[in-house]
Amino acid sequence: MSSGSENGIIGEYSGNDFTIKATFTVFLGIALYNSIELLVLIFASFRRYHGLYFWSLMLATVLGVIPQSLSFILKYNDIGPLWFSITLSTIGWYFMVTGQALVLFSRLNIVVQDLTISHRILAMIIINAIILHVPTTVLTYGSNFVRTSVWVHGYTIMERIELTGFCLQEFIISGLYISKTISILRISPPSIHGHNRNRKVMYQLLAINALIIVMDIILLVFEYLNYFVIQTTLKSAVYSIKLKLEFGVLNRLVFLVHSHRHWPHEATRPYTPSRRVQEQADYDYHSFLEASHGSPELPSTPKSCELATTRHISH
Repeated sequence: MSSGSENGIIGEYSGNDFTIKATFTVFLGIALYNSIELLVLIFASFRRYHGLYFWSLMLATVLGVIPQSLSFILKYNDIGPLWFSITLSTIGWYFMVTGQALVLFSRLNIVVQDLTISHRILAMIIINAIILHVPTTVLTYGSNFVRTSVWVHGYTIMERIELTGFCLQEFIISGLYISKTISILRISPPSIHGHNRNRKVMYQLLAINALIIVMDIILLVFEYLNYFVIQTTLKSAVYSIKLKLEFGVLNRLVFLVHSHRHWPHEATRPYTPSRRVQEQADYDYHSFLEASHGSPELPSTPKSCELATTRHISH
């Protein structure tokens, strides 16, 4: 099955392969369904609509996955003007990819104590957004409206660089998150919290993050095999799934952090700047993610957190 390297890059999909048409229609349908379900979960889970996690998740869904999916429905079926579908796709791609990175970044602060690391991760996200999104945008419009082989070839190369760059970015953030979470588990006293329970949670976290990484690798494979139409529509489905998995990650993460922050020795540990940053991250977490008390995964917010001033760590 081949989609053709230029079929879909320039304008609509003009091939006659029913399998390809059915496949990208299914992918776009999955992305839209997941987005609607995710919006329901967001408004059903959050009590306060503020904070980096909430807004990055909302924007990645509302201005990211949904416009990205709709744009390819319009473009590949030749519905409406081409400039509109391309603009919609560009806006969706910005918010979907960079928004997903900010979602990962927002929960990373819970387990990372070193603000230098947080600053570097945020700088990486901003720099990648500029050096990867902007050239791709220029080549996207050029390949669709100038329609010369130079523009199309340039876009094909930049598309691979962009996708690879953003995948590496996500690998770095997820890898840092995994390593810090494992560090928490290693120092968790089994006599208090149960060694088997911690190991189970660790495996769940690793499995979720491993699945995210595998999905990114699948996208890369389709990109380098020149299945452009399949790859572009699969991206919407993959990112919608990754955003939904964030709920599973956070449900387990809050259990680990809650247990770690309330060990008996915690109160007697010296109040160092590192500990102060860590406690502020805990307050910040509970302030922007106050989920329903009906969820068995999420512990109740400590009174100390309720009394804390609602503010975010400056990044």
